[in-house]
Formats: sequence, structure tokens, C-alpha cells
Amino acid sequence: MTIQDIKNRFGIIGSSPLLDRAIDIAQQVATTNLTVLITGESGVGKEIFSKIIHQLSTRKHGSFIAVNCGAIPEGTIDSELFGHEKGAFTGAHEARKGYFEVVNGGTIFLDEVADLPLPTQVRLLRVLETGEFIRVGSSKVQKTDVRVVAATNLNMLDLINKGKFREDLYYRLNTVPIHIPSLRERKDDIELIFRKFAIDFAEKYRIPPIHLTDQARQPLLNYRWPGNVRQLKNITEQISILEKDRDIDAETLISYLPVEQESTQMPVLMGTSASSDPISDRELIFKFLYDMKRDIVDLKKLVMAIMQTGETLQVAEQNAPLIQRLYDEYASTPTQAHPISENLILHTPATHEQQVTAEIEESLSLEDRERELIIKALAKHRGKRKSAANELGISERTLYRKIKEYNIKN
Repeated sequence: MTIQDIKNRFGIIGSSPLLDRAIDIAQQVATTNLTVLITGESGVGKEIFSKIIHQLSTRKHGSFIAVNCGAIPEGTIDSELFGHEKGAFTGAHEARKGYFEVVNGGTIFLDEVADLPLPTQVRLLRVLETGEFIRVGSSKVQKTDVRVVAATNLNMLDLINKGKFREDLYYRLNTVPIHIPSLRERKDDIELIFRKFAIDFAEKYRIPPIHLTDQARQPLLNYRWPGNVRQLKNITEQISILEKDRDIDAETLISYLPVEQESTQMPVLMGTSASSDPISDRELIFKFLYDMKRDIVDLKKLVMAIMQTGETLQVAEQNAPLIQRLYDEYASTPTQAHPISENLILHTPATHEQQVTAEIEESLSLEDRERELIIKALAKHRGKRKSAANELGISERTLYRKIKEYNIKN
């Protein structure tokens, strides 16, 4: 079966190489009994890939069940997955089979697997390694033959570092990883998917299909689509139902797109990890440069005023707030840490004409500015790294790495 055949069978739209690669992996692993971990953002269609794996496997005539681990309360999830005996807990009026027992010989899809509580993770690990499980309230070991396909939209390695997910279970689930690309990673498919949904809803509601004008195509492609295909489908349905005009212009389309909140975080710039947000980095650079330029302009104005009036003391008194602010901002840290060192040298000879010499050194070093901010944050919070990291808008791990990188004594 070709990749296009799989797309047609399961209703997958798009020609992105990343999407084709994910389908190819799913097709190859389907004929095995290996455990698969599907990753991708919310709304990319992870459950569809679990069905591809099941339908193309030798278990296709067996049962298939999808379980949303995040939707089941922690107190009952063990009972749901592994079953329970009569009287095992309050309300257990009779014995009940769990999903792993019911789906014996088939496939179980564990969506949002990262939400499993730690005790349940231990039980799941035993099933994956030995095929054995015990009902809640029982001491009898039972066997099951179930293919497990798991999915998550979270960073599993981050959860492992935080102690919220077992490392051994992660590697057991991640025997074969499949990553589903987001819409942002396959922009060429967005308009095609929009058209398909528009035709589907036109048939469903017996109305003419909507069409995008040439000006509306660009906003459609530029939007981030945080909800991916699911969000695109919902918005297409809204427009199809609510708009009387079937030709959708850019203004109409934009009115249906939720306003995205701008990031207010300020991560450290130099040497950041691959997970850092490049948009926030640019914002931080611009802020640094703007502050530097503003301070230089203020100093130049002050120097010019002194040179023009010749009244050094009077001008200094009039600009005391400015001088104090600049002193507080830059004089509290070592000179070598200053991104801009303003060395204002004023000479007032005992002659009738006062001569004033102003020298301003500018150093637009982002590394120095970054080091200075870290030192200030640590000093402000008395060496407490967690509080300093929150002040800077970065993670505590990133702050620790920057302290070592800049050899900052803390």
C-alpha cells in the first residue's frame, strides 16, 4: 500500500515530506508488535496514526480502544485500565474487567500518556515488559497480549527531569517514535486542508462552499494555528455557517482568528538552548539596544547643556534625577561588566573661559549586559537562584548554566 493510498483511506490531506515520513514509519512499524510513542502538538491528529498502525497490523481483526489518560480521575484510572474485584473499594459492587483485559489480542491507544500518575506508570511498565497485570483488590496475576500505542503533546524528557514520569517507562514506550508535524511545519498544506473542510461543511449543511480571496490567503498561512488541524476545522465550520457572503476576504478571515498573546518573558541571550524562543530573544536585544541608546542620548544632552551654558554645577543640579538614575544603573556593578561605560571627564580651568571635555565610551556588548543583569538579579534576591531566574524570565537551569559560563561568584 502506497502512502497516497493510506492518505485516501484515512482522510489525511497534505503532501509535506514530514507528514509522508510519519506515515511511512507508521506503515513499517504496523506489521510488528513494537510499542510506539506518537508525539506532536494538540490537534495534529495523533489518534489517526494509532488507527493506521492498528488497521495495517495483524491485529486489525482484534479490538481497538482509545483511552484519554488525562480524562480519567487518578483514583479510578487503575480500575479502568486493569479492572477490579468486587468490594475492592467503595462502590465496587461487582467485578469488572479493565481495558487491558478487554482488548486482549488487539490494540490500546493511550492518549495523553504523560498524565498517568506514578503508581499507574509502574503497573503499565509491568504490562509492557511481561504482559502481566493484577486487578485492583486481587492478588491473582493475569496475562494479556495487547499492542500499546501511546501519544503525548508534552516534553517527556522535561517531565522525567521533574520526577513526574518514569525514565524506564519512557524508553519502553518510545521503542519507535513517530512525530506528527504541526501546521506551521507544513504551510503548503494549510490552504488545501481549508478547501477540503469548506467542501465537507457545504455538503453537510447543504450550502454553497466558501472561498478565500487572494488577499485572504496570506493571513491564513501566516497564522500560527496553535490548535493545528482541529482549530482550522473549527474556524472553517464557523465561517461556513455564519458568513452569508461566500467569498471570504482577509478582514473577515482575521476576525475569526483568535488574537495570540505576545510573550512577555525575557530569556538570556547568549548560548541559549535550542528550545529557547527566538522571538523573545529578538525582543530582548531590541530592549537592550533601546535602553543603551536612550541613556547615551540623555548623557549627550547633559554634556551639551554644560558646554553651552558653562555653568557646570547649576546644570548638574537641574539634572540630578538623571544623574542619579544613571549612577544607580551602572555604578553598582564592576566596570568591566558595563555594556556602556560613560566616563564623563569635566575640566574647569581657572580661566575666564571654561573649557569642558566630554568623553563617552560606548560598548554594545550583549554578553556584558547579560552578565550584568544576572549579577544584579542575584544581588537583589540575595543569591536565591530561583527568584533571580523568575526576575529574568528564564528557567533556573538556564540561569545555573549562565552562572557557570560567565564564572559569576554566587
